[in-house]
Amino acid sequence: MKLSEEQRKEMRITVDYTNMTDKRLGGKGISAHTLDAHKKLAKAAHAYVAENRGKDELFMGWTELPYNQNEIVADILATAKLVRRKFENFVVLGIGGSALGPIMAFNALCHLHYNDLPKSKRRGPRFFVEDNVDPVRMKELLDVIDVSKTCFNVISKSGATSETMAQYLIISDLLQKAGVNIKENVIFTTDAARGNLVKISARLGGVKSYVLPDGVGGRFSELSPVGLLPAAVLGIDIKTMLKGAAAMDKRCKTADLRKNPALLCATLQYIAMNDGKNIGVLMPYSDNLRYISDWYAQLWAESLGKNVTLDGKPCHVGQTPVKALGVTDQHSQVQLYTEGPYDKVVTFLSVGSYKEKMPIPHGCEDIPDVSFLGGHTMEELIQAENRATAFALTKAGRMNYTIHLPAVNEYTLGQLLFLFEMQTAYAGAMFNIDTFNQPGVEAGKKATFALLGKPGYDLQRRELENSASDPDAIV
Repeated sequence: MKLSEEQRKEMRITVDYTNMTDKRLGGKGISAHTLDAHKKLAKAAHAYVAENRGKDELFMGWTELPYNQNEIVADILATAKLVRRKFENFVVLGIGGSALGPIMAFNALCHLHYNDLPKSKRRGPRFFVEDNVDPVRMKELLDVIDVSKTCFNVISKSGATSETMAQYLIISDLLQKAGVNIKENVIFTTDAARGNLVKISARLGGVKSYVLPDGVGGRFSELSPVGLLPAAVLGIDIKTMLKGAAAMDKRCKTADLRKNPALLCATLQYIAMNDGKNIGVLMPYSDNLRYISDWYAQLWAESLGKNVTLDGKPCHVGQTPVKALGVTDQHSQVQLYTEGPYDKVVTFLSVGSYKEKMPIPHGCEDIPDVSFLGGHTMEELIQAENRATAFALTKAGRMNYTIHLPAVNEYTLGQLLFLFEMQTAYAGAMFNIDTFNQPGVEAGKKATFALLGKPGYDLQRRELENSASDPDAIV
């Protein structure tokens, strides 16, 4: 997708925070005075991110991904072309950001029934992401693919991710039994020089591999080979995605929170969290954007949910992300959001122009409850419901704001992903926490290792044995 300067301006995403202000919400909103009082904090957060961007030791290498991958992108595009020519299926084996990012981009930018389309109408092989170790799920994937005609993208920085490596062991065994040279059907995305996948690659005689850079954590990896390879295989324009991210990064250069969309969103959420709004709802009004909420939930929760500050002081910060889908969840969750506790901020993702309009025919003229719909389009209907829900929440005094995408495409998606990543970095700096670690996740991993008998976890195993369920507490 080649965009002119005028088209790039037209595809610029915007943030409308009218419904966060006291002008709209009265005493339940954020005043201009309060926002101005946070300018100093916002400026300091902006300075922290600007000063440390690109530093691998702080896991901020993701900030440079829009700029430093020209050679990698060229290689990915060549590999993707070969994959499309050779294989009927492309399967990602990964978990966390290694899976959520590829799922999100696939859903956003491909046909919503892509795998059901005939081959002639698809831009690539059928696509699957195995992001769990549910045995039923794995078995039933194998019921619908021929492993010998499938390319498996194994994504793990360390090659020690239990879920991903369990999947790899199953797949490699099946490939061997089918008489297939494993390295012909797998691509690794892993560390440059360390880790188990590097060892396995050497043992297999050199597997095609891409590097997950040292300074890029899983939840910030969609714009790295983790997300770019699957997207390219699907025919998604990854160069334009990166250009969209760069365009948002340019807008984030300023410390003026009223001109920097990511800094503005971070500041609004920071103020809201300190006012007891400990639940953040992300509600896209687009089925193509529904999995943005899953991707964002990991980014926001894993980054901000911390119990100690950078200077070692105890804290318990973070906001629980909740995913909703407009208009589907108007008929389930919105009742709670409108009349329940004042503990939420709702972020709407609105679309200006859908790729389909779907006219609604006239009919049932004797039934006014139905006939009024005739002559409109489904695009008009979903946009009206989006606006009406925001109005209803605002009228009820509930904080909400809207991120507006002129359309859903590679350029706007790149902008949106980078906005959320920068927003997260700024919010973490405001809370003075390590935004890029996840010690709570590591604790669960270690307990799993102990339960399955991994050497070196005897202490955890004994602790688990002592934590057996109390028979009196089982009903």
